[in-house]
Amino acid sequence: MPAPSGYEALRNGAAWLDLSTRGKISMLGDDRVRLLHAMTTNHIQQLTPGTGCYAYFLNAQGRILADVNVFCRPDRLLLDTEPETREKILKHLDQFIIADDVTLEDDTESLATIAIEGPQAEATLRGLGAPIPATAYANEEWGDVLIARLSYSGSDGFWLFVSAAAKAVLTAKLTAAGVEPGTLEAFEIVRLEHRKPRYGADLSERFLAQEANQSHALNFSKGCYLGQEIVERVRSRGQVHRLLVSLELDAVQAPEPGTKLQENGANVAEITSAAYSPALGKVVALAYVRADRSAPGTELKTGDSAARVRD
Repeated sequence: MPAPSGYEALRNGAAWLDLSTRGKISMLGDDRVRLLHAMTTNHIQQLTPGTGCYAYFLNAQGRILADVNVFCRPDRLLLDTEPETREKILKHLDQFIIADDVTLEDDTESLATIAIEGPQAEATLRGLGAPIPATAYANEEWGDVLIARLSYSGSDGFWLFVSAAAKAVLTAKLTAAGVEPGTLEAFEIVRLEHRKPRYGADLSERFLAQEANQSHALNFSKGCYLGQEIVERVRSRGQVHRLLVSLELDAVQAPEPGTKLQENGANVAEITSAAYSPALGKVVALAYVRADRSAPGTELKTGDSAARVRD
């Protein structure tokens, strides 16, 4: 099965992808940090300009309404989210702005997002004279471009935020530097190879925060926020019945989302996303697996295909 365009570059060099349809929301005003801190699962009040984090918005039942990448800038908080959750987050935040000094601006149309990812992404940007944010979610200005250390695929990567009018100039510069344009299909395969979940596929309102198995989204010492009572109850009682884990399947055809996996004839897992990996020669997937069957190496089955939890 041939690899999609950009796959080899993403695994071994660098590839760029246009992610401009992702939602971009700016929060301005003196109360922006206090409000977002009270609305998300991570410690927003610890952020300083040039830093950032990953967080969830939860409902009162502790289930995941949306995920968000937060970038702290001197005058605003820039929120990046999936295209499907942009409007949901805007409405969710707006209903909690009462007497707060907070203004929301939807920058999705005016601000483009270009990802450059792969093992040579950093070297390529250095060669172009760009600053390199040192840690995950750190962000720095490069002229009229904001560079953040972030990845769609789970490989080393950077996202470049630039005005929509300047997007073509930026992508031409990357291509001239030898960065291959990638395809969403290639980025999706590498995402699953790197076990990186995506909201709308692997995360949704069906799932509790801890079931998603992304500890970097949660801070357990920050105090109260919407949904925090459920998160703390799950933590204190250890009651996680299913976990999102990575699987490999001895197959070339990726099963559909919702496919069940069995152990001894009983359903113990459900696939959320899957793709054939040319590098591994088998299918890789993310799935919610019953917690007591989620240990690496656990053997499962789906139809005639053997599957196992990846190490």
